[in-house]
Formats: sequence, C-alpha cells, structure tokens
Amino acid sequence: MEPTEEDLLVPLDQYLACGIHIGTQIATKSMKPFIYRVRNDGLYVLDVRTTDLRIRAAAKFLSRYESDKILVVSARAYGFKPIEALCDAIKCKAMSRRFIPGTLTNPNIEEYIEPDVILITDPRADRQALKEGLRVGIPVVALCDTDNGTKNVDVVIPANNKGRRALSLIFWLLAREILKERGEIVTNEEFKVPISEFESRIRREQ
Repeated sequence: MEPTEEDLLVPLDQYLACGIHIGTQIATKSMKPFIYRVRNDGLYVLDVRTTDLRIRAAAKFLSRYESDKILVVSARAYGFKPIEALCDAIKCKAMSRRFIPGTLTNPNIEEYIEPDVILITDPRADRQALKEGLRVGIPVVALCDTDNGTKNVDVVIPANNKGRRALSLIFWLLAREILKERGEIVTNEEFKVPISEFESRIRREQ
C-alpha cells in the first residue's frame, strides 16, 4: 500500500524543498514508470511516494548485510559528504571521488576489497563500480535519475541524484532507516545526527 502524506519518512514539503523529485529533461524507458509528470519547462518530475517506498526498501535490503561488507560509491562531488556521513552512521566503507579500476576485481592492487553489496550514487558517473559489481556477482543499489538506465541495477531508488540537498536528504534517510531496520534505534528521534552533517558545501566556480 502506498504511504499517505502523513506516513512519509519526512513531510512532503521537506522532500519537495530538497528537490528530491526534480529530474532532467531526458526520460529513459526504464525510468518512465517512476515519473509523475513533465513540467512546462520540459523537466521530468519523479513520484515522491515511490521514492519514499524505494528508500524504505533499499534500507531494508542493505540492513541484511554486515556493515564492513557494504561499499558506498560516489564520483559526484555533492555525493562525497553524504556517503561519508552515511558510512560513519552505519559503519560501512565509502569510496568517493575516483573509483580505481580493479577495486572489486583485482586482488593485486592496494585498493582491492570484497564487499557483498554496493550502493552507488549514479549509474553513469559510477559506471566502473557498477560494471565491476556485475562482474563479481554482487547486488547493486543505485540512485537513478530520469536520465539513467537501470540495467544491472538490482534495487532502484528513483531520485534526483545530482542535487546537493536531494543527496543529503536521501543518504540521511538511508542511514536512519538502516539503523531502525537493524534495531539499533527504534524511533526517528533516536537518530541524533542532523541532516546538516550530510550536506555538502555549495561548490563555487573559481
């Protein structure tokens, strides 16, 4: 059953203010089921309730894995701080900036690790991680915007995966919900890390 506005993980206004639903002017075939409408300016808008449900589902899925077997990846600059804050909260490994080829497939390099699941911020920007996850046969959870393909993604979280505030909210919610699924906290109020800890600074052009 779809959550009502009262049942969402955060108030609808907070989702909208963070732009979690704002997509791009491109809609791939695989993302069309998650699209609510297209605006007059040509931007596709994602369905917030579906995003809310998928965040819950992803948290439940990720909570089944040992912390040290979860790898979170972001090549997007606005994803660096959110994934690091998530990994601080749930004690998993973050890999921001450049994903070194062979990280999952070449035991001879220093960066080599053997996670059981990976969470990526963008299937396009993090395509090397997605490719290697597929090659070693581990599930991939991914934030997917309207312009992303979902091939080889096992759990899709439809969301704006480019916006600074959208990314901070998504990873903050994932951290809170994973801890709840694990039984480490019971109520939302027990999660004491403010969302500001997940929010990247605004990048300014030099």
